Amino acid sequence: MNDVTELRELTVETVKEQWSKTYNKDGKPDWSHIFPYYDESIIFQDSIQRIEGLQPFLAMCNRLTDRCQSLHMELLTVMKQDNIIMMDWIMTMSFKKYPASPMYGSTKLTLNEQGKIIEQRDYYDLWGDIFNEIPRFNKMYRKFMKKKFG
Repeated sequence: MNDVTELRELTVETVKEQWSKTYNKDGKPDWSHIFPYYDESIIFQDSIQRIEGLQPFLAMCNRLTDRCQSLHMELLTVMKQDNIIMMDWIMTMSFKKYPASPMYGSTKLTLNEQGKIIEQRDYYDLWGDIFNEIPRFNKMYRKFMKKKFG
């Protein structure tokens, strides 16, 4: 991995540039250029899992690459304050037998004193976004959620 002194500082512009070239509409994502921005002690958490350490994080990214036929991310908003970077996004994934499905979410990156990402927390409604793509079931799911939680 590159030493942090060789990396550009993670600013709003750097994040937009680097994360935008990670994903594409027609093919597998390539995260290799952003991995050096992650600290060896990265803690990643999302709706499904919590992962500690760079090697387990890299393995998770590789599993997602293997499973997806294509993956595209559109960055909507990127903001930075002190050592926190927030971004809102739309991620569209397609798997082998299923149509492309958009997922809406946000990511919080926490930087350590060296400017590397020490924590990444992804927020999204996995089931709601998946169920929205299933005819008839989507209406039942939303009705259930509104009745129980809204």
